[in-house]
Amino acid sequence: MVNRSHRGFTLIELLVVIAIIAVLIGLLLPAVQKVREAAARAQCINNLKQIGLAMHSYHGANEFFPPGFTSRSLTVNGDGLGSGWGWAAYLLPYLEQDNVFRLIDLNKDIMDPSHAAVRVMALKVFLCPSDSPPSPTCAVPTASGNVNLGFANYVGMGGTYEVTAFPDTSNGSYYRNSRTRVASITDGTSNTIFVIERDSQRAPRTTWVGAVTMSLNPPINPSYDDEGPPTLVLTNTGEAADGRVPNNSLQHVEDATSKHSTGVNTLLGDGSVRKIQNTINPVAWQSLGTRAGGEVIGDY
Repeated sequence: MVNRSHRGFTLIELLVVIAIIAVLIGLLLPAVQKVREAAARAQCINNLKQIGLAMHSYHGANEFFPPGFTSRSLTVNGDGLGSGWGWAAYLLPYLEQDNVFRLIDLNKDIMDPSHAAVRVMALKVFLCPSDSPPSPTCAVPTASGNVNLGFANYVGMGGTYEVTAFPDTSNGSYYRNSRTRVASITDGTSNTIFVIERDSQRAPRTTWVGAVTMSLNPPINPSYDDEGPPTLVLTNTGEAADGRVPNNSLQHVEDATSKHSTGVNTLLGDGSVRKIQNTINPVAWQSLGTRAGGEVIGDY
């Protein structure tokens, strides 16, 4: 009779194997995360390039770029009276989103019952894959209660000054009822920001839909006042002294922010996409926001 003994792993051997596996995972995980972020960053850049092509296609068809948003007002820089649709809504036919565009009547207010389905749509071309919003919609306060709008990560550049207070007198390329032409961007399209990122954590109420009439954009920092409808689709740089460069710590809900490390992806007026570093000189940052400021920007 043959006596066979079966020897299994000892507890120490098992712990050693587990430790080795844990070390390997620890070594591989950062590399996997870097690959994922690189892919997400590339997709974000591609989204912005598509938007840039759509902007210029729109200009080719209409001889001006789309408005920052459309709204009537009784006075210059006064409260908007609708319809409110933003620049992104006007680009839909040029982004292969004709089916979505056909659901919109640009002459009717965003809040019209006929727009109940379309205004909550989240469209992939307006979403940065690096961000993880808690919901495909954002809840925007209005006088009659919250309205849900499709979330987005990209906003138009309104210039230096607060787009809430100065919706009509912006020095950027996008503002209320704007009809900016290439010829009017005298700073040069390669030196002018068109569209830039905002992330869902620091700017939770960002949408492609538009500036909902008489809505609010509440602050994250309770020491700040509510922002107005234009900030749902537009941003501003602030003056250089304000230091409102990308991903700053001031907690303005309308500022440029991103989940990408070290900076934000940015669509310039010539259709190119560039990453603007968080460390950009505030003077250069302000200059990039204007369309005809006459500044000499240099390298940034």
